[in-house]
Amino acid sequence: MMKKYITLIFLLAVTVILSAQNETSTSEQINEEVPYTKIEKNTFKTVLLINSPTVRNARKDQLIFIMSHRFSYLNSGFSDLFGLDNATTRFAFEYGLSEKLTLGIGRSNYKRNYDLFGKYALLRQSKGGINIPLSVSLVQSMNISSAKWPENDREYLFAHRLSYSSQLLIARKFSNKLSLQLMPTYIHRNLVVGINDQNDVLSIGAGGRYRLNSWMALTAEYYHLLPGETANNFANPLSIGLDLETSGHVFQLFFSNASAVYEAAYIAETTDRWRDGNIRFGFNISRTF
Repeated sequence: MMKKYITLIFLLAVTVILSAQNETSTSEQINEEVPYTKIEKNTFKTVLLINSPTVRNARKDQLIFIMSHRFSYLNSGFSDLFGLDNATTRFAFEYGLSEKLTLGIGRSNYKRNYDLFGKYALLRQSKGGINIPLSVSLVQSMNISSAKWPENDREYLFAHRLSYSSQLLIARKFSNKLSLQLMPTYIHRNLVVGINDQNDVLSIGAGGRYRLNSWMALTAEYYHLLPGETANNFANPLSIGLDLETSGHVFQLFFSNASAVYEAAYIAETTDRWRDGNIRFGFNISRTF
């Protein structure tokens, strides 16, 4: 399985290189033949949809700080203040090395996880001198769990702490109000709980943003796990939220059945279901420097 994963990453890397070469060639033609091409940079207001990354990148030399909270069940009652007494948290930094390439690092208390990630814009929606109908980005993440191992007779290796996710983000801004994004995702986990659980998980995600006014927007995202043991034993994550925009900040308030905050966990390890009433309130705060 690891060989397949390495092969996939190699093919994706080749795609990035070829795309960069093609776009450079196209840019040279535009400079010679066409005076102006408008690139759509505001498909989404921030780098997160709810849980998922968006095709929006940090701009060159721009630093984005993100703080995320996922509280416990709303139906836990007043004694737990409807879930507010317990939370899964993550903070992250994203830095724009260029207009196309963003690198970042995050830390979550779920499995005491550290995540390293990169996002590269393969295509950017544009019109004018050249028309490209979609924005397409590649996101690659590596996760390192630092949680203590269970006390049993099993021998654990550092490699067992690692998991990976690869996402292709395909988005389009249809109007000043509506943006949609498709998110095919591949996850590989070096260690799984049961012998029948899958090390490799495939899912298809979809989400969008609908702008209500100049400072407020509705958001939603959903991931469907493709058939397999993981799909049989875990739930499809669904989140619905509201974005509130201020100067320099974006507040994202939402409800979700997912408690984890990074892709390999909230996509492949969500156990709660909306129909059972196991819904959590959460929020993200993004600050751009």
